Amino acid sequence: MKNFIGSSRQSLREAKNKFVENYFQLSITLTQSPYKILLRNDSYKILFLLSHMRSGSSLLTHILGSNPEIIGYGETHIQYFSEEDVQQLMLKIYLNVPEFRRIKDLKNFRMNHRYILDKVLHNNKFLDHSFLTSENIYVIFLLREPQRTLNSILDLKSHWSEEKALLYYSDRLKNLEMYAQIINNLDRAFFLTYEQLLNSTDLVLEKLQVFLKTEHPFTENYKVFKTTGQPGVGDSKENIKAGQILRHSRELSTHVSSTSIELAEKAFRDCVRTLSNYCCLI
Repeated sequence: MKNFIGSSRQSLREAKNKFVENYFQLSITLTQSPYKILLRNDSYKILFLLSHMRSGSSLLTHILGSNPEIIGYGETHIQYFSEEDVQQLMLKIYLNVPEFRRIKDLKNFRMNHRYILDKVLHNNKFLDHSFLTSENIYVIFLLREPQRTLNSILDLKSHWSEEKALLYYSDRLKNLEMYAQIINNLDRAFFLTYEQLLNSTDLVLEKLQVFLKTEHPFTENYKVFKTTGQPGVGDSKENIKAGQILRHSRELSTHVSSTSIELAEKAFRDCVRTLSNYCCLI
């Protein structure tokens, strides 16, 4: 009897999951515009958080994704060959974020969010840059000062050399400059630093609401998602599970040379200068 009940529950669970998958698949793919879904007049806006590793991007992702008008969970690792891949993003987000365990979860079929969020930290994800000029694409650029960033990268990637960490950071910042120049629109590009997020939190959150024109405000308390802390999605350290901004830093045992820090600081200054010219600021 127990085996029968267990088997029945498993069959129902599989049928439910298949129904959910088919529902989102049909809603998203049976439209001509990659930014639209069936039975909805308004187009989605795609919100990219463009940053580098160890920038505090997981924290900002959780703050953004906790707003009911935004749906997303972190890095999807999608490679964007064209704007048509936006549909792939929508499908991946809607299959991973909403819960369908209780009757009240049926509201998650509404798909009434304004923004679909993806976090991109690496240069090999945008294989075509032209879609960044679309009026449906919004970008938040996030930077962190190099000394803590490089040490944190090496703490995370213990198999990396100091030279590899520096090359990643410098090359990534150059690409962020390029993306801002391609977008070239203060209404669709926003720039902040991790230090601003920690030290001027209220102002940053107010500016984000103005930039994204959301009805709901942002707060420093955020939801912990089912993907929170998973490797490959975002920060796998325990702090991200706190559900609020923590302003103390972990002790790191890595120490980057002054030469590498000087080179990284130049890349940081150059990137800040460019982003300040092409983005909405705090």
